[in-house]
Amino acid sequence: MSPTYDVIVIGLGGMGSAAAHHLSARGARVLGLEKFGPVHNRGSSHGGSRVTRQSYFEDPAYVPLLLRAYELYDDLERATDRDVATLCGGVMIGPPDSLTVSGSLRSALQWDLPHEMLDAKEIRRRFPTLTPKHDDIALYETKAGLVRPENMVAAHLQLATRQGADLHFEEPMTRWEPYRDGVRVHTAENTYTAGQLVICPGAWAPQLLTDLGVPFTIERQIMYWFQPGTGVEPFLPENHPVYIWEDAAGVQVYGFPAIDGPGLGAKVAFFRQGTVTTPETIDRTVHEHEIRAMADHLAGCIPDLPGTFLKAATCMYSTTPDEHFVIARHPEHPESVSVACGFSGHGFKFVPVVGEILADLALTGTTEHPIGLFDPARLAAAPA
Repeated sequence: MSPTYDVIVIGLGGMGSAAAHHLSARGARVLGLEKFGPVHNRGSSHGGSRVTRQSYFEDPAYVPLLLRAYELYDDLERATDRDVATLCGGVMIGPPDSLTVSGSLRSALQWDLPHEMLDAKEIRRRFPTLTPKHDDIALYETKAGLVRPENMVAAHLQLATRQGADLHFEEPMTRWEPYRDGVRVHTAENTYTAGQLVICPGAWAPQLLTDLGVPFTIERQIMYWFQPGTGVEPFLPENHPVYIWEDAAGVQVYGFPAIDGPGLGAKVAFFRQGTVTTPETIDRTVHEHEIRAMADHLAGCIPDLPGTFLKAATCMYSTTPDEHFVIARHPEHPESVSVACGFSGHGFKFVPVVGEILADLALTGTTEHPIGLFDPARLAAAPA
């Protein structure tokens, strides 16, 4: 007889690990299936840090979810004694009409979020590592900072295991189908049944969710670490904020303070400057011309940072046409399947609250969280 569960979770990266935790915390019998090992570096939930912020330039509709995510960061740290979030402050820099600045200000004003507006002179005074153009301005937010993806995934897996979830690594799903009042899931090792299925496929969404009707694009992205030329002290979290910086041409970079100690540098990356790939064909080698392009860009805005290149790593964005998420009951299987995918390079900060939403959807069919923006129906007619 097939092992039977209340809920099967496919994918145990950021969103799936959080779903497994929240489901098992509510007493559900949970099976988690993961293609790779725990806390792996083959998808989108690695690299040591992700920016978190509340003045959200993408859309003010995200802010309530962020406020809840921040509460859950604290809960997760208390429950596991792991370092999950560091709120060192952050600046969103660019021309006044840039999306990075104007969108952040719109969310801050709509939701009455604490913030300051800084001109170029004040940016340089407060943060001497940064050299804005004379007409750049910034929104500064004290509650911005960073989350640590590996720690967050490990914390959710730790709690899910403690709460009785069965987590199977190196056991990918091969297929699933509706079965009686639920689903049946097949792997190379076994067949499982459950009343509910939660699919968190990351960059594998195009293969696992072909019937969703969403034209996902998988993009190769690069994260870089440089050792500052003037030493690490000015780049420590108490001196140097997280930042998203948009230039006059619309190119965005984002980066972090030196959070890992002397000699390990500070991380920086281009935002949405990736190349189309697949999980099977991604080029994991970072090439000299890519490193040079990053260093040349930094020289114009953070000239002390590209002192010495240390290392680089690749990850993948799973991007929807409008760059908003997909979080919903599956439109073809609304009675038994929930999906969370298409996080488009800005989703990791939401991991704990997405786990909570997925638990709501699987166990009750609905959620009180505002997720109307993430309905896949908005994209079903988009051209592939």
